[in-house]
Order: sequence, then structure tokens, then C-alpha cells
Amino acid sequence: MRLQLSSLAPPELLRLHASIGEELRNRGIVRSSNNPVGDFAEYLFCKAFGWTQAGNSAKSADALCSAGRLYQVKSRRPTRHNSSRQLSAIRDLDKGGFDYLAGVIFSEDYSVERAAIIPYDLVLANASYVERTNSWKFYLRDSVWDWPDVEDVTTQVRAACD
Repeated sequence: MRLQLSSLAPPELLRLHASIGEELRNRGIVRSSNNPVGDFAEYLFCKAFGWTQAGNSAKSADALCSAGRLYQVKSRRPTRHNSSRQLSAIRDLDKGGFDYLAGVIFSEDYSVERAAIIPYDLVLANASYVERTNSWKFYLRDSVWDWPDVEDVTTQVRAACD
């Protein structure tokens, strides 16, 4: 039996959304009740590379590897309604706080389109400061994968979805 979403009233759809979010949280796939894209990205990178997730209150890093390197994990899920590849705001980028940005672009269905690990210096050199939000913006464009020292980790992050 397949659930026909189009037959559900808006409150029923929202209840279903809430239930799915809670189940994802119970399974350890997401850590918050926010949009699951960021939590899912952190989960996949940590699973793929054996990193340890930082606490929810960690300011600049989301994960730590066994060698002691710190990773800021960012993601974007472009859709047919919004194709932007701008990652969420990066706070205090000019102050450091991480060694690498681990970035992933998801398809609309949450499958992994592309993933990369980008050295901090390249992120800083290619991000722009937004005074209004006191943060930095960075776009995970296709050209990022051509930059020197950027590691394409699409295969490893895709494999973590299994």
C-alpha cells in the first residue's frame, strides 16, 4: 500500500513531517528539529570518515577526525524552486575555528550529488563577508572541485547513505 500524499490535508501532511523528523532523530540521523539537510550532511560525513560529531553548541566546528583536524560541515539542497548553491552562513570565518570545510550538494530527493573537502584557506579566500548578517557566504559551485587541494569525496559520502 502506497501513501497518497496528495490526498492528505495540510495538517495531516505537517503531522507526518513531524513524525518523520522524530523518527530520523530517534535513529541518530538528525540531531535537531531543524531542517534536516545540515544534520544529514554531518551524519554522512562522520559515517563516511569515522569523524566524531562536535556537540550542538560547538561554535565553529561540526566534526573532529582522529588526527585532530576540525571540520565545518555545510550543505545545500537545490530544488526546482531554488537552485542556489549558497551554503548556510559561516560565522567568524576570519577567526578560524576549523581546518576544512566539508561540503555536500544534495539532489532534491536527498541523494548525494557532489561532496568535497576544502581547505580553510581556500574557503576564506573565496567567501564574502555580509555585514548585515555578520557572517560569510560561500557558494559550492562546480568549479570548487577544480581548485588545488580540494578533495572530491562524492563516492565516500554516497556510500555512507547505505
